[in-house]
Amino acid sequence: MKILFFGDIVGKAGREAVKKVLPAWREKHEPDFVLANGENLAHGAGITEKTIQEMTEVGIDAFTSGNHIFQNKQGIDVLNNKKADIVRPANYPPGAPGVGWKIFPVRTKKLLLVNLIGRVFFKDDYDCPFRVMDDVLEKTKLEKPDVIFVDMHMEATSEAKALGFYLDGRVSAVVGTHTHVPTADERVLPGGTAYITDVGMAGPQDSVIGAKKEAVLEQFLTQLPFKYDVEEEGLCEVNGVVVEIGSDGKAEKIERVYEEVEM
Repeated sequence: MKILFFGDIVGKAGREAVKKVLPAWREKHEPDFVLANGENLAHGAGITEKTIQEMTEVGIDAFTSGNHIFQNKQGIDVLNNKKADIVRPANYPPGAPGVGWKIFPVRTKKLLLVNLIGRVFFKDDYDCPFRVMDDVLEKTKLEKPDVIFVDMHMEATSEAKALGFYLDGRVSAVVGTHTHVPTADERVLPGGTAYITDVGMAGPQDSVIGAKKEAVLEQFLTQLPFKYDVEEEGLCEVNGVVVEIGSDGKAEKIERVYEEVEM
């Protein structure tokens, strides 16, 4: 199975950039399933039914997310729709809207998609992602998924790396999101798990992780509150990975893919 995964898609610029590159990437890489982190789809803060539908129509099969998924109230309805092809971090406390994992049919195979969020540097009190993932694997054991793909939404590279080694050999891929900055450490770990600390983003390059740089600079200089306003013009970067997985559920290859798009 071959999976194409887009890093965090940020706002309108990110959505439009993905629309431009996806047809060519699909032709070149021939993925069986296309995934994306969608927590920033709606102007950098959460999702709406419209933005999810927009991305689904251009060919994204399912979405992961993160801590920003709850910032837009419209997104709660999407998460609570059992037919929606989106997961939120599985280690949110019980009672949070949505589900943390989902099984998708991909041709004759089953793909288990799991979302986790880290605890290091986050102010919220999440459950342990390591133990929650153990629980997910136990709960889905009878389903016998052929491929297990994990989006770890994390701030700290150390926590991400540790989780990759913890899950090595037990899942097909562990890919990082959240920082919007791509890392150059993609590899297949010794046990057969594809790994990268952060895939990066699809969004405006002349920005601070998607936000207008002027507002962010003002905040750093003055330490006063600022409004996160997404940049919507200029050159966009689109970051993703292509993961090839064998019939035994082990990763055979992980490749970073990148393209610049003028908006």
